[in-house]
Amino acid sequence: MKHLYRNLLLLCILSLGLFSSCQEPDAIVPADSEEIANSQQVSGGIAGFYLLNEGNFQANNSSLDYMNLVNGTYTRNIYATVNPNVVKELGDTGNDLQAYGSRLYAVLNSSNKVEVLNAQSGKRIGQVDIPNCRYICFKGDNAYVSSYVSTSETRDAQGQVRGAVYRVNLNTLAITGQVVVGYQPEEMVIKGEKLYVANSGGYMKPNYERTISVIDLKSFTEVDKIEVGMNLHRLRVDHNGRLWVTSRGNYINVPSNLYYIDLDPATQKVAKLDSLNIPCAEMAFYGDKLYYYSSVWDSATNKMKTGFGLVDINAAKPLTESFITDGTDANIQTAYGLAIHPASGDIYIMDAKDFVSSGTLYCYTPDGKLKWQTGRTGMLPAHIAFVKQ
Repeated sequence: MKHLYRNLLLLCILSLGLFSSCQEPDAIVPADSEEIANSQQVSGGIAGFYLLNEGNFQANNSSLDYMNLVNGTYTRNIYATVNPNVVKELGDTGNDLQAYGSRLYAVLNSSNKVEVLNAQSGKRIGQVDIPNCRYICFKGDNAYVSSYVSTSETRDAQGQVRGAVYRVNLNTLAITGQVVVGYQPEEMVIKGEKLYVANSGGYMKPNYERTISVIDLKSFTEVDKIEVGMNLHRLRVDHNGRLWVTSRGNYINVPSNLYYIDLDPATQKVAKLDSLNIPCAEMAFYGDKLYYYSSVWDSATNKMKTGFGLVDINAAKPLTESFITDGTDANIQTAYGLAIHPASGDIYIMDAKDFVSSGTLYCYTPDGKLKWQTGRTGMLPAHIAFVKQ
């Protein structure tokens, strides 16, 4: 990672020559950088992080930024500069971003592909073509990608196709199998030899899905389903092995909710399933706490009301309705992403603003005080992946 910023500067200097020979004039926006005061921090071997800007649907304006925590430099739109020969740049609708081993994986939903990059340089290694892909997770030499589309089932009576999880060999980037799951599967987690998939049924309004599919990784088959709540989305596992899953409800009279699931250690069957009765749009763990933000429509003010809360993951009880303690949460227009530095505990909140303007990235200290913010990000900043030195 220490070479990335230097390489980007050189590429920016050479960009006019590169772009005139490799692409049409003015085809891309070159990378640009800003120095951010009070942002230098090397902790736990983390050199920085990439930020995937989702971009607007079918606008082909997803982009990748990089925050260098060694020198405090934030660089926007690095993908196109580092990879000038890639047609259409990064792609359309960046839905997930994960670092695994020495590589970075960006899931581009509307482009129907997973981009594979070198995590140190940002250079493109290849891509995996997966229809309507959503999220990615890993174990061993395999990646698992959720998709709204299965290629092995015909449409049902309502014209819908069930979703699938695709298995990808990381050495060859070849698809080696798929498992049909519920309708419109979203996030996944791996616990032991089981893969858990949150099914949303997002296209099935008002008959949303309510289940988590359980996949046995050895046989790569669906072996169980857990009924939880309506329109599931986020799915995580904490350091105790407890599963946490969010329900988006029906957007009318069934509100968003946060559930937790305890599994029996011997059988891996559900030992306890309960909800905290709090709305949750995104979550991240640090230590014994779950950080979350919620977005709830306030009919009294005709505005979206955003909350930033904390949960004790051991007791499964809410701690506070706001982990931001200095009042600057009032400046956050549309919370769109949340991440926590795995070593320092710094909290990163991505703000999509009005969905048509550049966003902002905010960094908070573990005690909830604003530490720094970017001048701007790309369109709809949403996902962060930390990388080591």
